[in-house]
Amino acid sequence: MITLSILFALGCFGLLTSTVFAGMVVAGARFHRSARVDAPKSFTPALTLLKPLHGAEPGLEENLVTFFEQDYPDYEILFCARAEDDAGLAIARRVAERFPQVSARFFSAGEPRAINAKAQSMEVMAAAARHSILVISDSDVRVRPEYLRAVAAPFADPTVGAMTCLYRGVAVEGGLWARLEAVGMSVEMTAGVLVANMLEGMRFVLGPTMAFRTETLRQMGGFAVTYDYCADDFVLGNEAFQRGWKVALSHHSIDHMVLHSEFLASLKHQVRWMKSTRFSRPKGHFGTSLTFSMPFALLACGAALALHWPVAALVALGWGVLTRAAIAWAAGRMVAGETSLVALFVLYPIRDLMGFGFWAASYLSSKVLWRGRVYRLLPGGRMEAIS
Repeated sequence: MITLSILFALGCFGLLTSTVFAGMVVAGARFHRSARVDAPKSFTPALTLLKPLHGAEPGLEENLVTFFEQDYPDYEILFCARAEDDAGLAIARRVAERFPQVSARFFSAGEPRAINAKAQSMEVMAAAARHSILVISDSDVRVRPEYLRAVAAPFADPTVGAMTCLYRGVAVEGGLWARLEAVGMSVEMTAGVLVANMLEGMRFVLGPTMAFRTETLRQMGGFAVTYDYCADDFVLGNEAFQRGWKVALSHHSIDHMVLHSEFLASLKHQVRWMKSTRFSRPKGHFGTSLTFSMPFALLACGAALALHWPVAALVALGWGVLTRAAIAWAAGRMVAGETSLVALFVLYPIRDLMGFGFWAASYLSSKVLWRGRVYRLLPGGRMEAIS
């Protein structure tokens, strides 16, 4: 009986901390929306868009087309892969032929000298860039025609050295596991960023879109500073912040296409992401355990049922679901732009429970599988290859 009471109390404690977090997310969403400052429409500095590629990913052609359809007067797109005959580069060339009015150039980085081959590709493209603001965007995202205007806007403030965008997860091929991963991007990831932005301002950027002044990159030593890191986005944004530049969070969101439709692939990807976060931001990652609601709601519910407290069990479970609904609406709907009510109010509570499992799994090992090779994560997020 005493043990069950302790478990019930632990569940209630977790519900309390996760409720506080939900309140912070709602406040963070309001803070983000109220802090919007639009640049003059005439502010359209020339931009260089860097697109690192790696093979013919599903939907790549459709993704790339959206970057050629931008309502923006002056920009170029640079593509780079490891090899000249990369299938992704072939697709990019085919798309570029359909849009001759957009300047596009193509590069190969050769055999990787770094663990993070993407960083090496970005170094090659940055050296060839013609403009002083570089926009880096992953190959698995789709954007709207106003995207580049939104990316450029924060740089109207001369103290801004970097910017980034939030994103909505989209399951390309459908499937339950991909949809669960997608709603985690739309809600869980967005919620964490909103709270961080409200409490301390942005000190990192998000990989699907990050933009930098070339001066900022030069001060931090270029993309080479991320050669040994998996979380290159965190490193680059934090380096910009440490050098006194503002990191801006755009009010524009983009679509991140989720390619992992099978359970095992989705599981590996999310655990790897959690491990990377654990080593990059260890204190914040540890505290993340208290932001999940459903594990504590189920713990309190189960203990209450065993104690023959059916009303308390129902209240605990219902309270957990309500806190997730608040986060889903504030972060997922109002900020990220997720429109599926099933994703927000049915799948997200399930994803919250899974997220706690991924968090726990991140402490089981320091090894990650990345692009077919096994690496060991070191303090700070650096990686070393395991022979």
